[in-house]
Amino acid sequence: MPIYFVSKALSGSELKYLPLEKLVYALVVTSRRLRRYFQAHPITVLTDQPIRQLLYKLKISGRLTKCAIELGEHEIAYCARSAIIGQVMADYLAETAADIPVICDPEQLSAPSPELWELYTDGAASSEGAGAGLILTGPHREEHTYALRFNFKVTNNEAEYEALLAGMRIARELGVKKLQDYVDSQLVANQINDTFYANDKSMQSYLALVHSLADTFIDFRISQIPRSQNKQADVLSKLAALTFNHLEKKILVEQIFKKSIEPEITIASIEEEEATWMTDIIEFLRTGPLPEGEKGAMKIRVKVPNYELRGEILYRKSYLGASLRCVGPKEAAMIIDKIHKGSCGLQSGSRIVTERITRLGYYWPRMYSDPAERIRVF
Repeated sequence: MPIYFVSKALSGSELKYLPLEKLVYALVVTSRRLRRYFQAHPITVLTDQPIRQLLYKLKISGRLTKCAIELGEHEIAYCARSAIIGQVMADYLAETAADIPVICDPEQLSAPSPELWELYTDGAASSEGAGAGLILTGPHREEHTYALRFNFKVTNNEAEYEALLAGMRIARELGVKKLQDYVDSQLVANQINDTFYANDKSMQSYLALVHSLADTFIDFRISQIPRSQNKQADVLSKLAALTFNHLEKKILVEQIFKKSIEPEITIASIEEEEATWMTDIIEFLRTGPLPEGEKGAMKIRVKVPNYELRGEILYRKSYLGASLRCVGPKEAAMIIDKIHKGSCGLQSGSRIVTERITRLGYYWPRMYSDPAERIRVF
């Protein structure tokens, strides 16, 4: 039975918070009001919003960072909820305060429709190089800027297709379900909308690949816009193609070494024979259970905000660059072996090898696999 409720009217700058920020702030206010309950018991938060993913996300605002730190001291589990009678009063108090009509349809409460994302892409190719620019805009107008550098020869039309495919892959990795793409290429837009016919063999291959990726979205649309409305993506593509080394640090630049329509070579991954240092973290991020024992549970809660799970691969967040892929002891030994004494090995000391491995995007705790110890054995 309900034993307590917390209510607070927003004022001043709090009214400018995004909807998800308001939900997080509501949880923070509740934890302050009911601190004795939060400190004495594990708390389960029933919600239909991705609060947990938002708090553990690397690139969040300073306001959300403070909330994540304050909530991190409590043992909070986030679970999906369906429409329940006990939630009606909370919905009513929150929605009537902002003069928002109450949604009474249980299906809408239990299964909210995905929000629409917008993608602006443009490709550029010349004798000096080829590149692409992407701008992915979320439903709350947050922007994700991305630049690509093509290290292979492409035509202008192929560069447009490569930019579109890269943007669709990024959107799919972010969990986007509805995507509206804007391009300034009349050929690409009309071929995908089946207005133009693709005569060239490479265009047919690109077109088939776009249709296969489009099937992974609930709703995918593409429209042609004037170049004047696609200036940001156009500038990014030219910068990546011509002045790639002078881009600002806040723009992530990736080099692509082969076309999307070329067949991929699949390399078998190394499987660890037993549980590793990543096992508890992956299990917590996937399902939420904490290991037995207060000390082990506290250790996982402290570590988890520094990691994120993408599919089946664990990554460590990095505040100075791209996320690092976590590896176990067996795979770490293979990486050190290849870099140190492979056919093109460095034959360098532990410090140089460690820096090289970090630049390649790998991570494992030093206590589990020390490069210096491995190199001494070699």
